Amino acid sequence: MVNMFSSELLVSTIPDNCLSTTFQESTIRDLSLYDFQVDNNQVGEIAALRLETEPRLPGVILMEKEQLSGMISRQRFLEYLSRPFGREIFLKRSLKTLYQFACTDFLVLPTNTTIVEASSRALQRPTELAYEPIVVEIEPNVYRLLDVHHLLVAQCKIHQSANNLLQELYIKLETAHKELELQASLDPLTQVANRRKFDQYLTQKWFQMSKEQNPISIIMADIDFFKRYNDTYGHQAGDRSLKQVALAINQTIQMITQTNNENLVARYGGEEFAIVLPNKTATEAISIAEEIRLHIESLKIIHQASSCSENVTLSLGVATTMPELSSSIEKLISQADKALYKAKLKGRNRVICNY
Repeated sequence: MVNMFSSELLVSTIPDNCLSTTFQESTIRDLSLYDFQVDNNQVGEIAALRLETEPRLPGVILMEKEQLSGMISRQRFLEYLSRPFGREIFLKRSLKTLYQFACTDFLVLPTNTTIVEASSRALQRPTELAYEPIVVEIEPNVYRLLDVHHLLVAQCKIHQSANNLLQELYIKLETAHKELELQASLDPLTQVANRRKFDQYLTQKWFQMSKEQNPISIIMADIDFFKRYNDTYGHQAGDRSLKQVALAINQTIQMITQTNNENLVARYGGEEFAIVLPNKTATEAISIAEEIRLHIESLKIIHQASSCSENVTLSLGVATTMPELSSSIEKLISQADKALYKAKLKGRNRVICNY
């Protein structure tokens, strides 16, 4: 016989830090379980004393010959005592007598039942039984009571934890997606936009400028005599030079256009760079190109094989247009390429604009 005066609180709460990883596996063993098994031949006064002195005790488990015979919830027990002459009738009689009046179906679940399943089973009961305590079988002929309120609180925590976990996963996936997008749009060597990103961005801004009826300019820039630079100093030095030039172009664009970040610097191919300048007139684009050229000169990257300077320099071609949906993006790029070609023909290390 289990000591009917002992009350055991197995576990009070589920640790919040466990919910995020084990909410699917959490079982009712992890919840607050109450020990109150009584032989049903005992008088009702014994149960009444416990229920009145322990307000959290959800009910009493009735045993007969060490076998489960029934369960009376706290609510039903006190309800019968509160009836006219209830205390006189039931306190001095056996609990078996009271159970004959208060008998209801009760739910028995094994201790390894998940909280999610237990909540579902509890709420599937008829309305009048939905909040009756659940009898939990710890081991053969050993039972505890689970307050359904505690069960539903745990279920809410699980849902909240699951929502938080999904939100965290969503944020991580979103971050990873953005990082992948960024990596897919960057040139791995120079860390400026790659050719794919340039094509996408120019198309996007072309449509935007055509709707707004604003100009768009592009600059095509080429490192002068770069093949000779590689032949003289080696490809590793050439890569370092490309990084320095890309960084300098980016810095110049950011410095000149501090009020917006709509301009794009991209590695167009090899030693050639392209800059997209939405909302920039030809005059403004020429000024920006000249600032870039001077910045590259100021780096003083030695280039003894160059025919136009002792240092690394840029030739730049500028083209500007008022875009229309019926006009061609390729034509604008071609004009900038022609301007770049003219800059090379005229001695390099200069800016030419093709109006």
